[in-house]
Amino acid sequence: MEGKREVFSSRWGLILAALGMAVGAGNIWRFPRVAAQNGGGAFLIPWILFIFLWAIPLLLIEFGIGKATRCGTVGAFGKLMGKKYSWMGAWVGFCTLAITFYYSVVTGWCIKYLIAGIVDGKVGDRSIAYWDSFTSSYQPIIFHFIVMALGSYIIYRGVVRGIEAANKLLMPSLCILLVIGVIRSLTLPGAWQGVNFLFRPDWKLLLNYRVWLEALSQTAWSTGAGWGLILTYAIYTKKREDVVLNTRITVLGDYSASLIAGLAIIPVAFSFLAREEALEAMASGDTGLAFIWLPKLFTEMPAGNLFMSFFFLALLFAALSSLISQIELVTRIFMDFGIARQRAIVIVGSVSFLLGIPSALSLKFLKNQDWVWGLGLMINGLFFAMAAIKYGVSRFRNELINTEGNDIPVGKWFDYTVKYLIPLECVVLLIWWFSQAIRGNPTSWWKPFEVNSVGTCLLQWGVILAIFIIFNRWISSAMVKAASKKTEE
Repeated sequence: MEGKREVFSSRWGLILAALGMAVGAGNIWRFPRVAAQNGGGAFLIPWILFIFLWAIPLLLIEFGIGKATRCGTVGAFGKLMGKKYSWMGAWVGFCTLAITFYYSVVTGWCIKYLIAGIVDGKVGDRSIAYWDSFTSSYQPIIFHFIVMALGSYIIYRGVVRGIEAANKLLMPSLCILLVIGVIRSLTLPGAWQGVNFLFRPDWKLLLNYRVWLEALSQTAWSTGAGWGLILTYAIYTKKREDVVLNTRITVLGDYSASLIAGLAIIPVAFSFLAREEALEAMASGDTGLAFIWLPKLFTEMPAGNLFMSFFFLALLFAALSSLISQIELVTRIFMDFGIARQRAIVIVGSVSFLLGIPSALSLKFLKNQDWVWGLGLMINGLFFAMAAIKYGVSRFRNELINTEGNDIPVGKWFDYTVKYLIPLECVVLLIWWFSQAIRGNPTSWWKPFEVNSVGTCLLQWGVILAIFIIFNRWISSAMVKAASKKTEE
């Protein structure tokens, strides 16, 4: 503790929590799929480049804002940009909260399949029927409740005894499970075809703009940059914490986890399937790959049930560690309004469970929410860049990033990236994804209730933004009153 404020007990406690935030389901089921669909080795080149053009700059901004303001997203934007911009922080917080509603459901699926791998040896033989039966039943609600209860309990215990303690268990365990998965994967016959595919680039593919946009999308959704999560964890850092080093370690850990997951999954597909079939499996979508194809492939290998259990345990640990940070983000916002942690987590946990039920009951609804709020993260990134620009990017870098305790200062490349490249990347990604939706649904892209339409994004975004902008003055006043009361106490 520093005074009455909770802080992480050590740098490693903070780093493990940051890695838990960054390493999630997107690393384990999305990265192998997207990398395979976009040429394997060729995809890795722009993906690595976007470390410096997206992930590190945005995480530096988040870290700097959180450490300087000691407030959640709403209060942080209000302090940094002025009270009339608090609605931007409210948007960032809500976007992550909306993702939490269905992310908890997905995490619950992992528990179900972990149990199935242990007690049911024939899941892979009937993977499609098993998946359809499970998702059309009431069971996802039960597992959604279990996950939200567990995540809420961890946050209830606080920063050190909850978040830090949980990630000290989850992150090393996840690392061990992934390494075991890689060792088993690489010892399969024909597995090295998958390794060559993953690391040997077809240079011609670098001329394909889609490879670059998919690499940027993976970076945006995988690292947690722009979500507001690292901002929230930065609230609990010590005064002399090294912002730059911690950011680099977080991104390096996230990327390393993605590559390890790729080595654990892609060779399995190439071992048991012809190249065309392996690519078909990778093109089946996140849920199709993880809950239909992989269980089917695990049944083909000796001790397949055991390794299926390892896979879903690793996926569970990754998803849970990220879910914890999402719950804490919203809990922290409530705490900034003067609500005690224990009461705040009861509110957040209850609301998240109730509003996650539609996603638990309907895959169509879940996919719609994933589409809407996954793309909403692009707006988050734009808002963080705008916050740094309004503050003054050079001033932000010198005052909030290159602070006491940093060993390696950030140079002027940061200024140009934040001023020009990140806003451009946000706009280009939104245009690209919207154009994909229009081409895929030429007659219904504008309809507000289609799963992956432009209309559904604009409607839901518009409603939430309108609410926050209209009530911005009330939000700011309530935040100021809570801060004043806390100071008096």
